[in-house]
Amino acid sequence: MTLVGGIRGVDENETLQAERPDQPRRGNPGPTMAMRTFFTPPFASLPVDLYAKIEDGAATRHRNAVTVHPHSTVSTSTYFGRFPASYWQRWTAAAEVTVRANVSGAGIVRVMASDSRGGARTLHTERVAGRTTETQVCWTVDIGKFVDGGAIWLELITEADSLQVADVAWFVPAPPRSRPTSAVLCTHNRPDDCLNTLRALAADPVAMSALSAVYVVDQGDDTVESRESFESVRRMFGGLLHYRRQRNLGGAGGFTRGLHETLADDEIAANALFMDDDILLEPDTVVRMTTFANSSVEPIVVGSQMLQLLHPYRIHVSAEHARFTTIEPGLAVDGGLDRADLTEELQERRVDADYNAWWCCLLPSEIVRDAGYPIPMFFQWDDVEFGYRIRGRGHATVTLPGAAVWHADFDWKDEDSWVRYFTLRNALIIDALHGDFDGTASAKVFLRWAAECLVSMRYAQAEVLIAAVEDFLAGPDVLRDGDASTLARIARIRAPHAETARHKPSQVPGLPGASRPIAKAGPHPARRRLVLAKRLVWHLLGRVGGSASISSGDAHWWHVGLFETAVVTDASQESVSVRRVDRDELRRIGAKVLRTALRLHREGDGARGAWHAGHRSLTSRENWTRLFQLDETNASKE
Repeated sequence: MTLVGGIRGVDENETLQAERPDQPRRGNPGPTMAMRTFFTPPFASLPVDLYAKIEDGAATRHRNAVTVHPHSTVSTSTYFGRFPASYWQRWTAAAEVTVRANVSGAGIVRVMASDSRGGARTLHTERVAGRTTETQVCWTVDIGKFVDGGAIWLELITEADSLQVADVAWFVPAPPRSRPTSAVLCTHNRPDDCLNTLRALAADPVAMSALSAVYVVDQGDDTVESRESFESVRRMFGGLLHYRRQRNLGGAGGFTRGLHETLADDEIAANALFMDDDILLEPDTVVRMTTFANSSVEPIVVGSQMLQLLHPYRIHVSAEHARFTTIEPGLAVDGGLDRADLTEELQERRVDADYNAWWCCLLPSEIVRDAGYPIPMFFQWDDVEFGYRIRGRGHATVTLPGAAVWHADFDWKDEDSWVRYFTLRNALIIDALHGDFDGTASAKVFLRWAAECLVSMRYAQAEVLIAAVEDFLAGPDVLRDGDASTLARIARIRAPHAETARHKPSQVPGLPGASRPIAKAGPHPARRRLVLAKRLVWHLLGRVGGSASISSGDAHWWHVGLFETAVVTDASQESVSVRRVDRDELRRIGAKVLRTALRLHREGDGARGAWHAGHRSLTSRENWTRLFQLDETNASKE
């Protein structure tokens, strides 16, 4: 073993291996794999420059290896190619990281690092000269100068010859704890997506070595087990896959079922790793999250970042916070990335998250047993509520750069639907539980939302918002059935309204193409409240007319409200809806909106107290056992 410029070279006969977290440690365990460096993505549709960049010349990139051609430079200073040293220094006791690779040919390998401002520095340079066979090289570098930010990566440079580098992996000292980790996939009528995610996971033996179980909780009627390929996929897991069917309790109920079974033994410390069914999975995310969680000085929630499925080079946000009263989840924290192009911009500065969404998120048992289980609110904001609850109990959430999945772009999801009920009701609940709830302020937000719906002829949406406020005011009993009946009730509220129907863009009933020209929106109004009031008066007096086609991006209430009939494109770009002014509905629903806002103003504080009083019961293991209709003594034996 040699020491060169602060870099500890490791002899080739030293053992470096990924340790199974469900195996007991014997003696002095060796280093544990923290991440791997790949040179191409797991799916051909994804951007290769998220993994390795050709800075100069030419290179041939494969998943596990790269050949750098003469007079060329390849860098792994990329989203998936960098070791997030700042996060490791802040949250773990690891003082160093060891990088190992197999090399042949000739060239220069540099271990590089950045600081919180993005400035690069060289940690080590190794010249590889004339190796005709593959040889393992290994260096250990200090991670003690990264508190505010920065990462570590490799730079590969050639001169007259080619250089081949393969099987790059990063190792940290053995974690202080080794919890078994269960992956939990919640699915509802997406069997093919779910099977694709399972295949991606099972095809990576190193990722699978980080898991002790995989739970698939199927809440749909188009089931995963109905697919012909299900049994072959099940066999890929060698007995680790546990398939559960249950009634639809939403994302909260699906994920919590897997958590419930993972934590069935009160004596065992374990991790539950939630994953959506419709993601594209980078399997190394499992390795990165589990090793980081087990290496942390204290138990923490570890979340992955979300990359956009339709724009796969773009991140959603790098770390999230929410504003409760104004109902704004998924906001980037100060200094974080927001919809950034990751082939051009990387997160150098370390930032702290308030919570992490459950597209891929690891929950340690110690935190769940201290703070309670998720709240059974079916859909939306359940992850936000859990994140702020554990934060209030002193537990941190870390959104780990380089750990990511691709998930459907939120901007392309149509929220003019039943979704808004859960958005408003659940935000009110969370504000009451964890925020500075004020009934008057919430009533003003509700009034604005409802008025904007009415002026843009979304009468069903306004009625859905009324139901959301009424259910919040009713208190925690509305969640008694785990929200199992709520979706059908909201569907019944929406059904009578014609604007909820979806049509093919080429076949809009009663409106020939020439009668609905495209109408572009003007600038945003400077005096929004005044314009909102004026549009409402115009609708009540019948002073709007004409018809138009309006794009999804232009479908602002103040623009749609200029027309008597508007054909509006859905955010999904798959269909259109037809909105028409209905003065009778405007009067009827408008009066109901005013009554509901007055109730929220008067009764909001009482509802806040009721939610506080009922919260502990809602989030107990016993309540979830009841909702799953399980016998606790047999629940873990299914």
